[in-house]
Amino acid sequence: MQHHRVGGRHELGQNFLADRGLVAAVQRLVGDETAGPIVEIGAGDGALTAALARLGRPVTALEIDPRRVRRLRERFGDAVAVVQADVLRHRFPAAPHTVVGNIPFHLTTSIIRKLMAEPGWRHGVLIVQWEVARRRAGVGGASLLTASWWPWYEFGLDRRIPAAAFRPVPSVDGGLLTMRRRAAPLVPADDRGAYQDFVRQVFQAPGRGLGEMLARSGRLRPEQVREWTRGRRVPARALPKDLSAQDWAELWRLSRPRPGSARTTPPPAPRRCGRGTR
Repeated sequence: MQHHRVGGRHELGQNFLADRGLVAAVQRLVGDETAGPIVEIGAGDGALTAALARLGRPVTALEIDPRRVRRLRERFGDAVAVVQADVLRHRFPAAPHTVVGNIPFHLTTSIIRKLMAEPGWRHGVLIVQWEVARRRAGVGGASLLTASWWPWYEFGLDRRIPAAAFRPVPSVDGGLLTMRRRAAPLVPADDRGAYQDFVRQVFQAPGRGLGEMLARSGRLRPEQVREWTRGRRVPARALPKDLSAQDWAELWRLSRPRPGSARTTPPPAPRRCGRGTR
């Protein structure tokens, strides 16, 4: 691999992408699969910024380190809008745009949660910790966070990035995670809060498998659970992490109270997480 001689600051959790081949791969992915203005998270020394600027689209580069902000402004001038910002407090544009970035590994979940609440972006291409990328994309089982947002977003895993591709070298590999806002959501936006409560209840329900957990969540009758698992060919001993986005959408439609119908308030979720939450 060919490397840039760059390195991030340890106190900021910065591990800069130093492999030129991977920078080019990210550039191609953004150019081929996304559209609109680009907002880069954590521009660092500008290796990825320069590649993104060559796509001919407006680029805004966010960077928290003031010294690097000055260098980036000197380097790119008017070609890139460089903004000193903490991404967790930054207000992203309301207009459609693409989010790209090499995310500090220790802030991955916080930044993804932040992005999920932002209404403007349409595509995301993020370098994150490998294990987080796998779980967000549902490889080997989806996490509670992924299932909670699946009806509105698609998550994909493009590739694994070896730790040696970063400077300084982290203790774990990275992964290239893609995110796309669904043009046609699987669950209405007005149902988001109630749907996410439902997903949390199922993940945290006690039981030795999905059949028991769904029944004990208080949202579905046992006969409904049996009919649904047979119809979707879902094993009764499967876990919430084994369900697909379409499975969750179907379950929500089945469990959602009909207008004018009475439903017993489900019991509060137990404090101890059941199987499938990790």
